[in-house]
Amino acid sequence: MATRKSRLLVIGNGMAALRLLEEIVALAPNRFEITVVGEESEPAYNRVLLSPLLAGEITSADVRMKPRAWYGAHGITLATSVEVTALDTAAKSARRSDGRDVPFDSCVLATGSAPIRLSFPGSDLPGVEVFRALDDIARLAGPSARAANAVVIGGGLLGIEAAYGLKRAGAHVTLVHLMDRLMERQLDASAAALLKCAIERKGISVCLSAETARVDGRGKAEKLVLKDGREIDAALVVMAVGIKPRSTLAVEAGISCRRGIAVDDRMETDSPGIYAIGECAEHRGAVYGLVEPAYEQARVAARALCGLDATYSGTVLATNLKVSGVPVFSAGDFEGAGSDPVLWRDEMSGSYRKFVIRDDKLAGVVLVGDTTDALWYRDLIRSGEPITPFRSTLCFGRAYAEAA
Repeated sequence: MATRKSRLLVIGNGMAALRLLEEIVALAPNRFEITVVGEESEPAYNRVLLSPLLAGEITSADVRMKPRAWYGAHGITLATSVEVTALDTAAKSARRSDGRDVPFDSCVLATGSAPIRLSFPGSDLPGVEVFRALDDIARLAGPSARAANAVVIGGGLLGIEAAYGLKRAGAHVTLVHLMDRLMERQLDASAAALLKCAIERKGISVCLSAETARVDGRGKAEKLVLKDGREIDAALVVMAVGIKPRSTLAVEAGISCRRGIAVDDRMETDSPGIYAIGECAEHRGAVYGLVEPAYEQARVAARALCGLDATYSGTVLATNLKVSGVPVFSAGDFEGAGSDPVLWRDEMSGSYRKFVIRDDKLAGVVLVGDTTDALWYRDLIRSGEPITPFRSTLCFGRAYAEAA
């Protein structure tokens, strides 16, 4: 008599969920009967590539990560365009939006995050959008949007990428940011100033220390008004001011939640057999909105589900990407309050490097322009390796440092 496979339900089908599935398939391909429920119409896709997709630099095929056939080939039941509306932790059952119940032995919440939508007069007018998912691209990349005066609210990573994508698509773009510098969570003032200049050279106007008062228009967005009285023509207004963990399902199921769904070092919630990973999860007080932590959490959860040793101790945050075509990297304590940072700048190339050193160890780094050795610097921060032997050549990169 064949032993029944353990039933695993994965709620959400984003990048974290797919990595979890890949890990489980590699570790124990025949251990689980897996059901995946995702509310988006497409299987998991690469959100990092939404900006170049909006810009027309790639096609929708380029953002897809696995075809539907991959799930079936590994015995995974995939349901798209369906939500899980209720979770019964005692009965180990989930209710779908189509009325079906899904029993499970273990469950992973990978519900991701939702874009924050600001509330101000006119915020509900047609033409006021968010930029977060593949389905948003169709509205933002239409013929009317491409020819529009567009305003993007939010000078973080997502806002800058939205502005870049709209500009490349043909819109006249103004980027409005509440803070006095762009990407203040990832860059120091000098690096942010370099990034602002690079963005403006691409034809995007940047307004800093600018707070939105309202959007005016007769039946649709026509202009954005700032609290200081400035007015900006805007047939399209895109909010990209941040994300919030999607934890409502867990809250309603009685699972402990704070900013996100609270998990331990095995990514398990306080409800036995129920785990959470990715942007919806809160681990040791931290909620991560980046891909790398989500992948690390997926690996740990997969091992835990398979009965293997697994511990997640947190992630030293690192941002390594091209923002509007400008290579940018930061990791660790890049502000370095109370330290004596090492700075290097090349005006000709527009490159900038900042190293925060504490107790003879690299504590933080910011790179703009040339990020060749970014991962080496990140690993130095994570390992806590003393840098005494190559401190004087640290800013010149790995080759110089190792030669020293």
